[in-house]
Amino acid sequence: MDKAIRNDIYDQAVKWVLEAGTIIRDEMNAPLNIETKSNPNDLVTVLDKRIEAFFVQNIKEKYSNHFIIGEEGYGDSVTSLDGTIWIIDPIDGTMNFVHQRRNFAISVGVYQDGIGEIGIIYDVMSDVLYHAKKGEGAYKNNQQLPQLTSDVKLTNAIIGMNHFWLCENRLIDEKTMQNFVKKVRGTRTYGSAALEFAYTAEGIENGYLSIGLAPWDVAAGIVIVNEVGGVTSDIDGNEVNMLEKTSILTCNPILKDEIITFIRNGRK
Repeated sequence: MDKAIRNDIYDQAVKWVLEAGTIIRDEMNAPLNIETKSNPNDLVTVLDKRIEAFFVQNIKEKYSNHFIIGEEGYGDSVTSLDGTIWIIDPIDGTMNFVHQRRNFAISVGVYQDGIGEIGIIYDVMSDVLYHAKKGEGAYKNNQQLPQLTSDVKLTNAIIGMNHFWLCENRLIDEKTMQNFVKKVRGTRTYGSAALEFAYTAEGIENGYLSIGLAPWDVAAGIVIVNEVGGVTSDIDGNEVNMLEKTSILTCNPILKDEIITFIRNGRK
């Protein structure tokens, strides 16, 4: 993507993300009209839908030839990564939004012909913006994030992972994951994949594992993690398919092979 075009899209995207954050903060205490989607724990609110519609309207008015993949279905039916594609999660961590009123984020990734060009993750309640443009570094607000440390080991690593590894996944032996938890220094669960990616880029976590995430959960985070020297793949080490739901490993590259080997040894 041409740098001038990328800068224009980035400026617009940041503007819209901050505006969307203001809408959420102003209206989050109104009745939420909570619904469920795939299961009783897969929540969506009227604000999820409104924020996605807000992005879609603005993008289509400004960039009529761009495509949109959105969690709530207001975007396009995309079957190819050709062209410019916005991948949006209006509220990543809806359960946290409903129950905690915190630990959720707006996530916007912009891809050109399958390549991540822009990543924006906005922690709405903390007013913290993680953002990156391809080849230009990653930032937390106005502070550039340093490259990931080279001296981390799995035994002193903090890894983000949720309880699904231990109680619901039938692909990985549960004992293997229990041993994994014992091997690392500690694990954390924040309930928002976007924030887990941001914390990995920041170095607060050394990696993040999840069984099944959609493109809108990871698109922005992949760009941001890339810019600090991190890597993202599925749990077998394969490139992430941005059109499908998949397992995810994002981490300091020093840890990647060891984590993948650990998980592979527990495959059923």
